[in-house]
Amino acid sequence: MMKKLFALTAFTVVALFATVAAAKIPAPVLSDEAKLKAAETAAKTAWSGKVDSFLLCKYQDKSAAHYRKTAANAKPAATMPPCADPGAFVFPVPDVAAPAAAAAPATPAVAAAAAKPAAPAAKAAPAVVAAPAKKS
Repeated sequence: MMKKLFALTAFTVVALFATVAAAKIPAPVLSDEAKLKAAETAAKTAWSGKVDSFLLCKYQDKSAAHYRKTAANAKPAATMPPCADPGAFVFPVPDVAAPAAAAAPATPAVAAAAAKPAAPAAKAAPAVVAAPAKKS
């Protein structure tokens, strides 16, 4: 009885895994609005990281200045670039119609010229590359 129960359970588990492995989830089709929203979210996340870095830089400068002021044996400050403020978040809205218009040729003559293969160029001598000067 135990062997039959074990075999039935094993068969059920194998069938379940086979069904799950065979199932395919189609890739989501994103609309232009969804793609734009995703790009905006990515840009906002990158800007947020820059703001966090700016705030960290400011607080590190403040902490170092306090340490130099209070410590008796503090070393002089190393020359560091100033903290760069990223400013307010501005997402430039890309023009969606421009790539479609740029992809289509303006006239049939332009399309025919683009479709015609170019004539093979004469064999040119290989370019001579100068060796870099040795550093001493």
